[in-house]
Amino acid sequence: MENIEQLVRGRRSVRTFDGRDLSAEDSAKLSSFMAGLKNPYGIPLEFKLLDARQQALKCPVVSGTDLYVGAKVKRVPHIEEAFGYSFEMLVLYAQSLGIGTVWVGGTMDRAAFERAMELEEGEIMPCMSPLGYPAGKMSIKESMMRKGIKADSRHPFESFVFDGDFGVPLTPEKAGSLAYPLEMVRWAPSAVNKQPWQVVIKENAVHFYLKHTKGFVSEAVGDMQKIDMGIALCHFALAAEESGLDIQFSLSDPGIVTEPNTEYIASYLLQ
Repeated sequence: MENIEQLVRGRRSVRTFDGRDLSAEDSAKLSSFMAGLKNPYGIPLEFKLLDARQQALKCPVVSGTDLYVGAKVKRVPHIEEAFGYSFEMLVLYAQSLGIGTVWVGGTMDRAAFERAMELEEGEIMPCMSPLGYPAGKMSIKESMMRKGIKADSRHPFESFVFDGDFGVPLTPEKAGSLAYPLEMVRWAPSAVNKQPWQVVIKENAVHFYLKHTKGFVSEAVGDMQKIDMGIALCHFALAAEESGLDIQFSLSDPGIVTEPNTEYIASYLLQ
């Protein structure tokens, strides 16, 4: 993939497409990429391209395409984080091909999509995305949705990155070589743009925490904000790799005293 910052900063959620089918070349590239996708949890996802016309799929917030991609995964610990990580890899790869995407977890005919994904007992399909070439202009509905969640704004760096402990903000200048990967975390997409991640830098390790907001957990999707955390972990790892940082994934809780409604998720250890 090209420069991670260009992909992250250049991408937006696309709900209005220009009606063209994907080229055979782009479709083949996507299918090949999906087949090789992995995540640091070692949890496999099964991706599938779906045709809305053939499979009677409906998504009222999307227009101009009949192509969708879904992914299903078995219900095991950390499925949301693994799903978010792998699906975001696909989203960013699609962006590199000029293909638009948008994370959809609720505004769809879920029963129809789950049938099309051939969901079995013990499996879950948290989200899906339309695929297509973005239209030259957003629809009024799409523009209003983006305005409603302030989609183009992000919390300040110092509001979610901390030095050694919660309550001690860390500036980009003091973050040094970690500033770029953490800035890519800052620009990660999240459900209704809540940006629920909190990061503590301590003793050559980057610890990720989730600051929970009520209303983001359901039987069909799981914990949507843990999916957001998987996206954040993906952004950090890709940018760290691009920067030449040697990092190791870890699930060892460092025992830092957390703020209320905050849960440890994972760490990257600097080698």
